[in-house]
Amino acid sequence: MDLQLGLDTFGDIALDADGQPLPAATVVREVLAEGQLADSLGIDVFGVGEHHRPDYAVSAPDTLLAGLATTTERIRLGTSVTVLSSDDPIRVFERFSTVDALSHGRAEITVGRGSFVESFPLFGLDLQDYEVLFSDKLDLLAHVLREEPVRWQGSTRPPVEVDRIMPPTESGHLPTWVGVGGTPASVVRAARYGMPIVIAIIGGATAQFAPLADLYRRACEEAGHPGLPVAVHSPGHVAETDEQAAQEYLPYFVEQMRKLGAERGWSPMTEAQARQQLTPEGAVYCGSPETVARKIATTLRTLGATRFQLKYSNGRLPHDLRMSSIRLYGEQVVPRVRELMGEA
Repeated sequence: MDLQLGLDTFGDIALDADGQPLPAATVVREVLAEGQLADSLGIDVFGVGEHHRPDYAVSAPDTLLAGLATTTERIRLGTSVTVLSSDDPIRVFERFSTVDALSHGRAEITVGRGSFVESFPLFGLDLQDYEVLFSDKLDLLAHVLREEPVRWQGSTRPPVEVDRIMPPTESGHLPTWVGVGGTPASVVRAARYGMPIVIAIIGGATAQFAPLADLYRRACEEAGHPGLPVAVHSPGHVAETDEQAAQEYLPYFVEQMRKLGAERGWSPMTEAQARQQLTPEGAVYCGSPETVARKIATTLRTLGATRFQLKYSNGRLPHDLRMSSIRLYGEQVVPRVRELMGEA
């Protein structure tokens, strides 16, 4: 698979001039503008994540991607991620095959369990069923993605017997990835279904995920699906210099991590710990175009990955800084990574 370099966003809600959270509608329109800019710069992929909490404006990424499908020309449009555990696999396919039609074949899905659990009570699901819901629904989705008659029976819903799911894609193939963290069982399961994986690296050293990528490739070989691609999703920010990037990014990153830490019982992140994530070994791709490009190239080589997706929206980082980061990523980081990887 050719090298692909993309961007991800969750529609993080920033503040207005008075220090108040922006209206969610404003942020949705900002994401639309960010995706359009990414397309104009020749960036390969634009992913929009699904969340159901006040930090993020996007709860229906497929609807936003449908808007982008008709206002962009070449960029691939996907999710980061679709929370399959609390959705219906048939509806997921129907929505994204519609986006695929609107975009002339540029839609894709990344399914996962998500890093938050608000969708479970919101849609009347029991958290005790966390594992079985995802397993069952991934199995049904795998059947649906074949775009053949579906004869399926699982444990979380009535059996499905249908000859056709509408609308079918024109190509007969809707690319679907599985988002994974650090769990070996998750990558083995994805390999069994013949689905490529996106490794979400949001903390720690990138190199520690190399055994996971190797395990996935071995599992693919054993399952008869050799050569499936591996992608990486990580946060970051690009500015003219390393110090400018750190100054722009760190206040919002630290604030966001402390907020999440308070929810999950972690110790508050210090600025020193945050800066450690900006080093060549850390999980945050923040710096000048050269610094970020070199770090991405190292990650791709270390994990044998062929796609990298920078999560460019971070906490309350404002829209103008996100737009400048996207521009530098598209104009300088992407071509430099290709040069470093021998594709220039």
